[in-house]
Amino acid sequence: MVIGVYILGLVTGALLLLWQQRRQRRREQRLITTLKADDWSAALGQVEQLVQTHPQQQQQLRSLGTSCDTLEHILQSAPIGYLQVDEENQLLWCNAQANQLLNMNQPLTGSVQRRRLLLEVARSYELDALIEEARERQVCCQQEWMLYQISPDPLHPKEEPTYPLRGYAIPLDQGEVGVFLENRQEAARLVQQRDRWTSDVAHELKTPLTSIRLVAETLQPRVDEAQRRWLDRLINETIRLSNLVEDLLNLSRLQGDQFQGLNLKPVDLPQMVQRAWVSLEPLAQVKGLELAYTGPSQCLVNVDEPLFHRVLLNLFDNAIKHSPQGATIYARLNQPDALPTTADGDSDRPRLTLEVIDTGPGFSPKDVPYIFDRFYRADPSRTRSNSAANLAPADTGLTPTVSRGSGLGLAIVSQIVEAHSGTITAANHPHLGGAWLQLHLPATAQIDHPEGAIAV
Repeated sequence: MVIGVYILGLVTGALLLLWQQRRQRRREQRLITTLKADDWSAALGQVEQLVQTHPQQQQQLRSLGTSCDTLEHILQSAPIGYLQVDEENQLLWCNAQANQLLNMNQPLTGSVQRRRLLLEVARSYELDALIEEARERQVCCQQEWMLYQISPDPLHPKEEPTYPLRGYAIPLDQGEVGVFLENRQEAARLVQQRDRWTSDVAHELKTPLTSIRLVAETLQPRVDEAQRRWLDRLINETIRLSNLVEDLLNLSRLQGDQFQGLNLKPVDLPQMVQRAWVSLEPLAQVKGLELAYTGPSQCLVNVDEPLFHRVLLNLFDNAIKHSPQGATIYARLNQPDALPTTADGDSDRPRLTLEVIDTGPGFSPKDVPYIFDRFYRADPSRTRSNSAANLAPADTGLTPTVSRGSGLGLAIVSQIVEAHSGTITAANHPHLGGAWLQLHLPATAQIDHPEGAIAV
């Protein structure tokens, strides 16, 4: 009996041992299959490598966690706002600056516990449109807008601060978008102070310059011929300074609160081009220049005639200054073939384009981004010393508002064109090599069916 029990115990132990070994082999087979090894030695080597690299992976994970905490701390302490939304525009994360700039109704800093739509916590439709643009285009997008605060209580409204914002939207993975927000209020204040300062200085200089010119013109017939040329130079420089002051005043009127808007009326653009050229023809004859116009004989547009005439004067004056002797200046008016009426607006309609091209040295590539900046002068070949203004006599009879190398002519052009909802670009013509200025007006500026002639 005892022997039978002993044999039964041995058999049971042997069966348990076999079951344990088979279980262990199955685990090893699964491990080998997972590691995709062909033999036991390779599998054991890979297992040993995993065991050895496990502490390194733990260290890397801790390092990544530390880096994430550092980045989050940097974003929280950054002087600009940052927020992040998911694919459904639900707020995921924001720092204190974004919370303050957007005046969110509840304290949201860091990771958001309960996701809400961005428009629920920040009433800025421009920001929402910027995020959608970055998500659709999958490129970094930038936009500036004025943030108007909305009082949450309509029964007890209170005046909230209004300031300009600039947003930089960055597309991220899985449809998420990150946005950096910059408060532009200080920059706008500096621009206003600069404009106010230049306007005040221009007003103060206008009266003494007029007095100096009157005194010089009074003395001019009373001196002998040997001394008269010095008075001529004095009068010419006084006229140039007066033009500079007038340009500064015009810029202040266009950009400041004094701007009363545009006085739009139908004007024949080709006739205006010819009138502007006739005004500058004495300067062109000094260098033997000619104008070659290409385009329709009639094209009625809704523009502010005095301001747009100033645009053409500045463009032609700039071309005359930088054209060589006996050259040709080209003016091209590209009229859209058709202007269909669309139900969704005029954004896709063709634009009216006016081109002014000279055959001079052109722009330097480093100067092109700054051509329309105030007081910017390009390379020495395009400065006042070589301009046609020095070749013109003092009594040309030109309109005193024509720019003579003040560095403000193209800045005024850009400001007037922007006031007409248009754009202007500067480049070098690919074939002629000279300066190539393209003025684009919206298609809505053109009158499709003129009724009657326009008086000149």
